[in-house]
Amino acid sequence: MEADTPLSDRLDDDDYPAYTMGRAAEMLGTTPGFLRAIGEARLITPLRSEGGHRRYSRYQLRVAARARELVDRGTPIEAACRIVILEDQLEEAQRINAEYRRAASEASGAADPGPT
Repeated sequence: MEADTPLSDRLDDDDYPAYTMGRAAEMLGTTPGFLRAIGEARLITPLRSEGGHRRYSRYQLRVAARARELVDRGTPIEAACRIVILEDQLEEAQRINAEYRRAASEASGAADPGPT
């Protein structure tokens, strides 16, 4: 995002890295270590500030919160991260499938002139 974009627009962006590691951990009720661990498991990849500090987006915080729910229920962190990744992939596949069905339905409707 460009530097001349108003701050209010950037904060409305789900992918804007607005939260420091400390603030993100506080919001999730967890520790910075948990955020580092899910980063190492490649569940989320925080952006880095110019000073090298991790920064998290709202989308990343939602993903981290889902992983934390699973860990709180006793799921090992690596397994929790894999589950969240698979859930995300499934959701995306279902969205794409619905788009294909919609496009196929529209195409078959356009090709069918209807009753004469």
